[in-house]
Amino acid sequence: MNRYEAEFIKRIVSDVACKLGNKTLHVAKHPVGIYSRVQGIISLLKGAKPDVGIVGIHGIAGIGKTTIAKAVFNKLYFGFEGSSFLSDVKEISDKPNGLVELQERLLHDILKPKVWKVSNVYEGMNLIKERLHRKKILVVYDDVDKREQLEALMGERCWFGAGSIIIVVTKNKHLLTEVGVDGMYHAQELDRDQSLQLFSLHAFRDTRPAKDYVELSDKVVNYCQGLPLALQILGSHLSIRDKAGWEIDIAHWQNTPHDDIQGKLRVSFDALNVDTSEIFLDIACFFVGRDKEYVADIVGARYDCHPEVAFRTLIGRSLITIDTEKQNRLRMHDILRKMGREIIRQRSRNRPGNCSRIWLPKDAYNVLSKEMVRAHYFVY
Repeated sequence: MNRYEAEFIKRIVSDVACKLGNKTLHVAKHPVGIYSRVQGIISLLKGAKPDVGIVGIHGIAGIGKTTIAKAVFNKLYFGFEGSSFLSDVKEISDKPNGLVELQERLLHDILKPKVWKVSNVYEGMNLIKERLHRKKILVVYDDVDKREQLEALMGERCWFGAGSIIIVVTKNKHLLTEVGVDGMYHAQELDRDQSLQLFSLHAFRDTRPAKDYVELSDKVVNYCQGLPLALQILGSHLSIRDKAGWEIDIAHWQNTPHDDIQGKLRVSFDALNVDTSEIFLDIACFFVGRDKEYVADIVGARYDCHPEVAFRTLIGRSLITIDTEKQNRLRMHDILRKMGREIIRQRSRNRPGNCSRIWLPKDAYNVLSKEMVRAHYFVY
């Protein structure tokens, strides 16, 4: 064997190794409840278009959308000529040349080992279309929040080969409608048994709480209302606390969300325009459980934004829901409600007289008794 044959074989081995290498992703330390959710996505894909199937996963921040998408990717990736999981699309695209970076990552993931250098977004769009339109590929676009991100990365179905599957993960349901996905999967909260199991795994490294902590664990699970992010964060936080520490922290969280949870959930709030964000705060402070039309009359008189437009945006971002079985009443995850109230509290630096909204009777009494009436609203 001469030097050229040896080099040729080496290149073939390298190429095969790249294509057959293990590309599975770490899903979660404790993937509780993942299997049924993966099956939900697989069922959606069966009804997708046969040429290029596109499905979306949407839901509130912290509900486990990315975890579900990674598990689906692991189950499917070996059946394709190439695959790519593009994480943090929103965060990366906000950087200078961020979309170009994502385009380069996509091309490299599918066509490795070649390293791609893209001059601008438009060149990247052409390269993706030219190089991938004959390949059957699997791509996950994770944490997408704007249509232009998808336009730069997947333009049209014809950019990819027959049999390709595209999964779009977003907090914004309306974005999926704009893109024209074949199906949408709404990531839901864990049920109570799953919640207790996930919390216990993080707090006790066991599937059930320790005997002396059953009642306190129930309080935390009730507080989290099936939100995996909250169950993981609070479970890990409490794992190093004694029983007295548990009682103090649980009492504190009744009014003030844990900083890490607040930070994750606030991303959805910060993406709202001014009027819609103020309407969200109104609902959080006063209107959870109220009739939708009653609330629309009140906020419609106060803001330039049409209340139906604001409601549609808040529903699309999973910040509120409408309970149609109970007279169209507005609903909100309790942790989101606490987040909204904490935003108001931080604005006033714990001085009720400077607060734009007052919902606690004791605060209303203090403000009125001290002639500090500066608030726009009081308790409804």
